[in-house]
This record gives sequence, C-alpha cells and structure tokens, in this order.
Amino acid sequence: MTVFGNIDLRARLLDRRQRLQLAIEDFKKTEHLMHLLHEVDSALDRMDKGSYGVCEVCHGDIEAERLIADPLVRNCLDCLTPDQQRALEQDLDLASRIQAQLLPNKNLNFAGWEAYYHYEAAGSLSGDFCDLASSETENGDVFFVIGDVSGKGVAASMLMAHLHAIFRSLVAVGLSVPELVEGANRIFCESTMSPDYATLVCGRASQSGEISVCNAGHCAPLLLRGNEIVKFEATGLPVGIFCSGEYAEERFQLAPGDSLLLYTDGFTEGRDRTDAEYGIERLTKLVKGHHGLPPQRLTEVCLNDLTAFLSGAPKTDDLTIMAIQRTG
Repeated sequence: MTVFGNIDLRARLLDRRQRLQLAIEDFKKTEHLMHLLHEVDSALDRMDKGSYGVCEVCHGDIEAERLIADPLVRNCLDCLTPDQQRALEQDLDLASRIQAQLLPNKNLNFAGWEAYYHYEAAGSLSGDFCDLASSETENGDVFFVIGDVSGKGVAASMLMAHLHAIFRSLVAVGLSVPELVEGANRIFCESTMSPDYATLVCGRASQSGEISVCNAGHCAPLLLRGNEIVKFEATGLPVGIFCSGEYAEERFQLAPGDSLLLYTDGFTEGRDRTDAEYGIERLTKLVKGHHGLPPQRLTEVCLNDLTAFLSGAPKTDDLTIMAIQRTG
C-alpha cells in the first residue's frame, strides 16, 4: 500500500471512528459498535507502526482493492480461513447479482431509436459502466453512457454502482449533456478517494435524430454514417481527477440507419496468443462495411470478429460494447 493510499484510508478510518463514537453515545446496546471501534483503532495503530496492509499470517501484502473496499481487513486472500472464504464467496455472489440488476434492459426501442449492448465481466464483478435511460420530459430524449472505472474487482464494482446512482439522479434533473458529466464528475470526485477515476462517454439522442456526446477520456465512439466512419475523441479528462473539470459536447445528426458504436478498452485491447492487440483500426475496418445493421446484429458481428481474433486466448479485462441506431 502506498503512502498516498494510506493517507486516504486514514481519513476514511478517522471518519468512521467519529461516526462510531457518535453512534455509541446514541445507542444503549454498544457491544458490536465497541468491537468495530476497537478494529478501527487497531487499523490506525498498524498505520502508525508501518504494518498496515501486511497480512498477519504470511506477512505478504494484502490486496489493495480489498483494503479500499474494507480498510479493516487483516489477511490476504490466500490466508483466509475456510469460514472467511465461504463468507467472501457469498458476498461476491450477492454483489454480482446486485450489479446485474443495475444493468438496463438489453434492448431499447424508444422515440425513433434502438439500442443494444453486451456486458461481460472478466471475473465475478466488473468495473465497466453501462446504462440506457429514457427522459421523463416531454421531448422524450434517450440518455446513454458507457464507461470504465479504474481498477478491478470489488472496489471497481462499488464505484460502478456509485456512478450508476449519480447518473440516474442527474438524468432526472433534465441537465444538458455537458452539465450532466460536469455534475457527475464533481460528485464522484468529492465522494471517492483521490486515486479513483473513470473514463466514460455520455450522450443524449433526441427525437429529431440529433445526438450530443461528451467523451471523458474514453475510447473514441464510432459513428457509422453511410460509408463514412467518424471517430469522436475525448473532449475532457476522466471523471474524478479534478472536481472542476469542464466538458465540451459534440453534436451531429443521424439519418435512419446510421449508428453510434461505443465500447470499453476491454474490447479493443484484447490480445491473442501472440500478444497482438485487436485495436481500433481493425474495429473501424470491420464496421465500415456494416452500415444499417440493427444494433443487436452489429454487436454480434463485432463480438464474433473479436472471438475469431483471440483464437482461444483468455479475456483479461471487462468488456462492454453498445450500438445505438436511429430507426425513424
């Protein structure tokens, strides 16, 4: 665990200690709370002695993502007791089911737009972020977002759920796309630890066929318009780096049959057994000849090509791909 990370975790532990003390004053039955307070004090003491983040059994490093998710852990995964392992497996299974419930419906047909996505975790949990939501306002806009949270596993999945809640609450307010991303960035930055960030693309599709997009440090979306492929590079930094970040939007008009393809780097950075990378160039060349395909079929074509390229090599990163098409 780095010194910088310890400083952040110390702030979390001190805040937890203060809350526990207040709770102990308010409740009569405090045995459990006193035990938690003892655990927090013990963790702070280990920080002072320089042994925080060191497994008490094998004396190796405890996994950083587990410390971020629970600053009180004392042992690495390899040194958990059978009961602790079973409890962890149950927690991971529950977290995986909760994460699956946060995903939108696979198909969206609304106000002249059709969308489809494929979401695939590299392990039991994913740090990828994917959402589709129709606006409750009279204009009936469709909001979409795809992103990738830094890190992997439990910690990344927790941040993914946090981002989901942020965007859902802001979409309901009726903000413009830049305001939505700027607001999400500010909330995410102020409510998470400093090293955490997320790249994402957020956009709004209107009934007129116009799409507005903000790209916060994410992979460039591809616009399929006839025989033309347009890339939309980043218009701002990833969210969570600077609380006062500004994001420019790009607007473009889609005709019926035109599509926007969004993806995470788990797709384009997939590597075959020779360690060759799939790459944005191969994806661009592939989709150029498939203008007008329905979103589900376009997504399947991309996934089939990636599978053929990998030739059995394992996927090592979370993977998400989304296609949005104007239908009328």
